[in-house]
Amino acid sequence: MLQRDPWLLPDGVEEVLPEDAKHLETLRRQLLDVFECWGYEKVIPPFIDYLDSLLTGSGHDLNLQTFKLTDQLSGEVLGIRADMTPQVARIDAHSLSHQQSTRLCYEGTTLHTRGDALDKTRIPMQIGAELFGHAGIDSDTEVVQLMLEVLAMAGLKNVHLDLGHVGIYRGLIAQANLTAEQELALFEVLQRKSNSELAELLDSYDIQADLQAVFLALPKLNGDKSVLASAREIFVVADAGVNNALAQLEELAGILHDYYPELTISFDLAELRGYHYHTGMVFSAFVPEVGKEIARGGRYDNIGQIFGSARPATGFSADLKVLAALTKKDQEKDVVVKILAPIAIGDRALDEKVRDLRATGSIVIKQLSGQQNQAEQLRCNQLLEKIDENWVLVPLN
Repeated sequence: MLQRDPWLLPDGVEEVLPEDAKHLETLRRQLLDVFECWGYEKVIPPFIDYLDSLLTGSGHDLNLQTFKLTDQLSGEVLGIRADMTPQVARIDAHSLSHQQSTRLCYEGTTLHTRGDALDKTRIPMQIGAELFGHAGIDSDTEVVQLMLEVLAMAGLKNVHLDLGHVGIYRGLIAQANLTAEQELALFEVLQRKSNSELAELLDSYDIQADLQAVFLALPKLNGDKSVLASAREIFVVADAGVNNALAQLEELAGILHDYYPELTISFDLAELRGYHYHTGMVFSAFVPEVGKEIARGGRYDNIGQIFGSARPATGFSADLKVLAALTKKDQEKDVVVKILAPIAIGDRALDEKVRDLRATGSIVIKQLSGQQNQAEQLRCNQLLEKIDENWVLVPLN
């Protein structure tokens, strides 16, 4: 067996040191406060769960990202969560079973079998919110607005919003009467956005020419709002479901433009990430300095059916560690006041002074035996000194 240094961590697994941990925790609290102000109640799903519960409605990709193990008590296959959304859907459908709309939020560490090409971490800290029990444009709008509010509170600037609707592709597939195998092959080609492969594949299918032209146009339907006008012309041969999905996109884009006139909004009508999971509107947020989305979400109706309640749902999530890394460089380093309390065993007045200072949020470090004259090493900038029988704060040079 090869020897390795005991301090090494597995690939894609990192520890968070004090300064970064403080910033991460501050941001976590701020964002959870935003959720609470919008009426979203926090839930804490378990880190480990039955595999089928973790993968409900999520498709093949999440299965590959999930670590699996055998429960020594039951013999059942368990998984370590790679995504918290299915667990939150179970809480809504089974544990709460509300008839009214329910707003839930969450945050916690997840575990992936592999990191992605840009972000090598395998332990994202997922934070997100889900709205259950409403299927209209109002809930889609609210969740997108909440995502934008969270990114603004995190201090991110120049956010770019990308919108899509998987109902467009679903409607076209149904209209073309493709088999499951044909649908999968077409899906994979569209994911690669390979026009030559797409044309060759469609030629092998028994699809009427005008509908084939629509499929060929899909990868090109991405860009600014002019995409919607082009799509309206191209989709003239498509079924009502496809055009209804396009109308929903237009409506949401119009609402968001009214609220955020300066927000850059683009559209990608061939965006199929999460296709096996999402059922309607999908959206992603980008910033110029990162080559992938920093938050994403969409509608995923009826995921709770397996848990006993098929409810409409929409939500979004982000990696809190990514948000913290993006905003830390913009944070000015505040001068943290740290107070050093000397050794004075049995001095009740000192003990009370330390207790009072800590109760008001001050950082007080008590010297330990053998640690005299170590204020600088402990990064303290004030000292408690006894002057005229009173303990007072004295600045340290």
